[in-house]
Amino acid sequence: FNSGFFFRHPLMLKYDYYWRIEPGVKYFCDLDYDPFLFMQDNKKVYGFTISLYEFSETIETLWQTVKDFMHKYPDLISEDNAMRFLSDDGGETYNLCHFWSNFEIGDMNFWRSPAYMTFFEHLEKAGGFYYESVGTPSSSDIGYKHDPFMHCPTGLAHTKGKCWCDQKESFDYDGYSCHVKYETAMMPSTRDPSV
Repeated sequence: FNSGFFFRHPLMLKYDYYWRIEPGVKYFCDLDYDPFLFMQDNKKVYGFTISLYEFSETIETLWQTVKDFMHKYPDLISEDNAMRFLSDDGGETYNLCHFWSNFEIGDMNFWRSPAYMTFFEHLEKAGGFYYESVGTPSSSDIGYKHDPFMHCPTGLAHTKGKCWCDQKESFDYDGYSCHVKYETAMMPSTRDPSV
């Protein structure tokens, strides 16, 4: 439902942005800005707090299906994509990194776009949504905990947000986190060396 239908639900059609909020989560920072306006003003389409490795057994056919899509629809693959985050060898294999969608904020017009809908239909026809753990694919400065994982902003984002989480307990630099891969691939100049 989350990967292909919620943003097409009649009640959601009048909205451009959404914020997925799960029960039992904790937020650790003051939010003194409107994240939706920030996304709109900065042309952002997706925000997340945690990225981690997927269990390969839960997605046995996903990467081959994605590769088939890329081969069939090369014109739909943006040059400014996240392949460096998802693959360590230019797309031949999947390194299992993904965005944990238990916290996400996004622009529903991206999901409604012809390119994404073509991708969704391709995955749906392959049947993976029903048998595999296929989740929805700018790192956020929102401190967030959803057991067992926690994201705590670092550096200026921690200070400016008046965050009360302990930066040393953040999952971002845990060995099972893909946060460093994301920073290295997508925003190499932002890595906070103090952590």
